[in-house]
Amino acid sequence: MRRRTLTLAVATAAAGALVVPWAAPAPASTPAAVVTPARSAPVAPARSAPVVPARSAPAARIVTHFDLAKGQLPENIALGPDGTAYLTFAAARQVAAVDRTGHTRVLATLPAPADGGVATPVLGFALTSGIVRTGDGTLYFLYASGDAASTGLYRMPPGQQPRRIAALPAAGLPNGLALDPTSRTFYVTDSVLGTISTIPLAGGAARVWSSASALAATGFLGVNGVKVRGGAVWVTNLDQGTLLRIPLRQGRAGSVETRATGLVGLDDFTFTPDGRVVATLNGPNKVVGIDGDGRTRTLLTGADGLQNPTSVAVRGHTLLVASAAYTTATDPNLIAVPLHHR
Repeated sequence: MRRRTLTLAVATAAAGALVVPWAAPAPASTPAAVVTPARSAPVAPARSAPVVPARSAPAARIVTHFDLAKGQLPENIALGPDGTAYLTFAAARQVAAVDRTGHTRVLATLPAPADGGVATPVLGFALTSGIVRTGDGTLYFLYASGDAASTGLYRMPPGQQPRRIAALPAAGLPNGLALDPTSRTFYVTDSVLGTISTIPLAGGAARVWSSASALAATGFLGVNGVKVRGGAVWVTNLDQGTLLRIPLRQGRAGSVETRATGLVGLDDFTFTPDGRVVATLNGPNKVVGIDGDGRTRTLLTGADGLQNPTSVAVRGHTLLVASAAYTTATDPNLIAVPLHHR
C-alpha cells in the first residue's frame, strides 16, 4: 500500500513548533450511524455508500478550545455521570477533565522518558491514549513511551496520582482501552503489534487475546479503537479501514467478523443507546455513521469545527467529539452535537 506522509505539528511551551512525522496509509477505501450488535450483519461489500451532506446534521457547537502550544491534543474520551469529559492529551502526556461549561483542569502529567519519547514506535513521541472511567470515579489510561519502565496501563483514583498497574511492550503502541465489567477485564489494542491484550481490572500481567491478521498494520497503524458490547469485542483498524467484531467464546476470541470496510482514516467509535455506531475518520476530517450493511453516512465535517477527530462519546442525547488537530495544526477542541435518531 502506498503511504503518504502527513505532519503533526506539536508546539512546546519552551521552544517553537516540534514537527513529528505522522504517516498514514493511502485511501484503502473509508466512520455516523448504525450497526445492530444483536444480529449477524453481513460483510459490507466493497462499494460506495450514499452520503448525506454534513449540512443536514444538527447544529454543532464547540464546547472548548485546547492549547495547541502546550500539546493539548485530545486523543481519547470517557464520561462521568455529572457530564464531565475526561480526556487524554496525547502530546502533553496528560489526563484532563472538562466540565459542562468547558473549563479544563489537568489532573495528571506523566513524566517524559529519558529520550523524550523518540523511541516510541512509529510516532516518535510519548503519548497518553485510551481512557476508561469506572463507577467509583477511578480513571484508567494507557501510556506509550517507547520505554519499558513506563509503557503500560495506569490507574488514578480520585484525588490521587497515577500508578502503573500493568506493563505493556515498549516496542508496541497501546492505543485503545475498553473494560468488560462482567469479567472485570480490560481489552487493550496495540496499533503497532496488531494485537488485543487482556488485563485484569486489578492489574497484573497482560496476555495477548488475539493477534488475528485483521488487526495488523499495513504501513502505519493497525487495530485502534475498542469497545465491548453484546458478547463481543468490537475494534477498528486504521490502515485496513475496517470495523470488526470478535465474539467472546467463554473469554476466548472467536473468529473475526468484518462489519464494515472502506473506512479511510477510521480511528475511534462509540455505540449510541439504541445500538447505532458513530465513528471518527481522522485524516478525512469526518464523523460518520455506519449502518447494519456497512454503509456510511457523513454526520460532521470540518465545516462543523472538526480538526482531525480522534474519539467520540455519547452523553444523553448529545454526541461529544474530540479533535486533536494532528495535521490541521490549528484548533484542537471538543464539540457537542445533538443526536437525532433517524
